[in-house]
Amino acid sequence: MAAPDTVSILIPAFNEGPVVGDVIRALRAAAPWHEVLLIDDGSSDDTGAAAAAAGARVLRHPYNKGNGAAVKTGLRAASGEYVLVIDGDGQHKPEDAQAIVALLGEYDLVVGARAMHTQATGARRIGNTLLNAFAAYMTGREIPDLTSGFRGARRAVLREFLHLIPNGFSTPTTTTLACIKAGYNVHFYPIEARQRTGTSKIRLARDGTKFLLIILKIVTIYSPMRIFLPLSVGAFLLGVLYGGWTVTTSGRIANGSVLLLMFSVLVFLVGLVSEQISALRSEGRG
Repeated sequence: MAAPDTVSILIPAFNEGPVVGDVIRALRAAAPWHEVLLIDDGSSDDTGAAAAAAGARVLRHPYNKGNGAAVKTGLRAASGEYVLVIDGDGQHKPEDAQAIVALLGEYDLVVGARAMHTQATGARRIGNTLLNAFAAYMTGREIPDLTSGFRGARRAVLREFLHLIPNGFSTPTTTTLACIKAGYNVHFYPIEARQRTGTSKIRLARDGTKFLLIILKIVTIYSPMRIFLPLSVGAFLLGVLYGGWTVTTSGRIANGSVLLLMFSVLVFLVGLVSEQISALRSEGRG
């Protein structure tokens, strides 16, 4: 079990001045944390000043880089053995922070999985459900909340994936998938998220495609056959069926059938090579 005094709290924040001070004071009252770091991602309000007044150490970006960039800055600056990443908008309860930290040690990454009814809008809930289902297929395990930014982890584990973390809002997706596919112990702890103060910076239509691309990127790095094998088998079966139909109806095999069969073989070979590269990467991790 991780003790609070080994945990660095990381709070990436952008224009959260009205509430971030209360968030920090509640966290500091809940446990004797090793440190509380507020990463001010180029805010135009008093986010940094409010955080400093509440007792946090403030790191400031000169301009807005994105949530992922703020998390990376915090990971590089933190000195605790463990880190807890929490939003600065008041959604998350201090008692949930303590519960997540209590599971560290047994688990390498603990994600605060939000109850579905506490997520913002109907469209957001549907989008997250689809993302969770797709990620579950790709990783081979149930993922109740892929996009929750509330999480605790061994700092060394997250630093291992710094090169994969994008600067935008896909950090939770990337770190969750990377830890699962790398074989780390990942646990989803159920939480009840409160109504956030202010408006979300994530837009489903704009960011949903980015999340899907991140999932594909991580899975092709760690388990490429999850993508290449179904695609190869599908093209092969389609080529056989199309070829059989053209032979039956016209007495010859169509060029399209041959192309599909060739495509299936090429995709399979690319997947096989990618799988070997993935295995070599895993051996390199030790």
